[in-house]
Amino acid sequence: MASASDSDKPSVSNVEESRSRLCEEFAAITGTDSAAAQSYLSINGWEMEKALNSFFEADMERIFEEEDFPERDSCPGTKRKKVEGKPAEPCIDLTKDSPASSRKPSEEDDGKLSVISWNVDGLDTDNLGERARGLCSFLVLYTPDVVLLQELIPPYVQYLKKRAVSYLIIEGGEEGYFTGMMLKKSRVKLVESETVTYPTTQMMRNLLVAQVDFKGQKLCLMTSHFESCKAHSAERMKQLRVVMQRMREAPDDVTVLFGGDTNLRDTEVAKVGLPSSVCDVWERLGKQEHCRYTWDTKANNNKTVPYISRCRFDRVYFRPATKDGVPRLAPDHMALVGLEKLDCGRFISDHWGIYCSFSAG
Repeated sequence: MASASDSDKPSVSNVEESRSRLCEEFAAITGTDSAAAQSYLSINGWEMEKALNSFFEADMERIFEEEDFPERDSCPGTKRKKVEGKPAEPCIDLTKDSPASSRKPSEEDDGKLSVISWNVDGLDTDNLGERARGLCSFLVLYTPDVVLLQELIPPYVQYLKKRAVSYLIIEGGEEGYFTGMMLKKSRVKLVESETVTYPTTQMMRNLLVAQVDFKGQKLCLMTSHFESCKAHSAERMKQLRVVMQRMREAPDDVTVLFGGDTNLRDTEVAKVGLPSSVCDVWERLGKQEHCRYTWDTKANNNKTVPYISRCRFDRVYFRPATKDGVPRLAPDHMALVGLEKLDCGRFISDHWGIYCSFSAG
């Protein structure tokens, strides 16, 4: 007969099943294989967060061995090292408006809000320097007021802080990978920010919220990276409900904007439902086909997968202010960005970015 203490122990099959599930989740988050996942998890006592931090820290050390994100990274497989005794490169704002775009905007343009939302795939560290510089080139081209980013890692943020000094950067985390916001200092003023934890996430996901002032208007900005993979549909819908509740309950003198990598499928959105006050910007602007797929392995080969998948994972939701006398913004334009390959032969990310603009109705 088994002793009481033996009966309290989890069975071998349950332990194996639990560890197998952890390996699958680790591999999905990091883009590694099951062998690497098992190695990191076992070394860290099968604690997911410790294993992920260990993985990202190892990758960060490799990234910082490069020459401070050189202007042109070499193509995959070759990395330039720091030159001993070389003086540090001076801080250059790669997002400062170019002469062509620095003309005084018209009164109409001046009141228009522009936003980019982008999963920049910081987990993929190949050509990360050139890809980060590519992001900065889009900031010069579009001069967005707000940038909502997902899958940032600390070295990427450090680079942006050094090179995008015309923006205030808000981070949704400090370790592993996380979301972030960039606010154009000359046009958007931060009032306060907070990070809302998703209580049952298994992938370190949360909701980053910022209250800001834009040209005298109150805005509530949100970004998130919802749970990944088909098997986590229930958790993803929980996270959508949290976002929709925050959007619905915001004061009526506040305009609310969410942009992020939701990993949502249309069936999941239909099950949750959007509040009547909230619109999906892509749908509001006529469901233009050229803006439909933000993760498209048919056109984007950053991820070498043996299948074609075209999904609208990245979405922008909007709730206008309704109080009398408060300017009411409305979406007027959407486009996908990052569709061109960089010199290294890869794209800025495996996701396309979304550019949106909003004007007073």
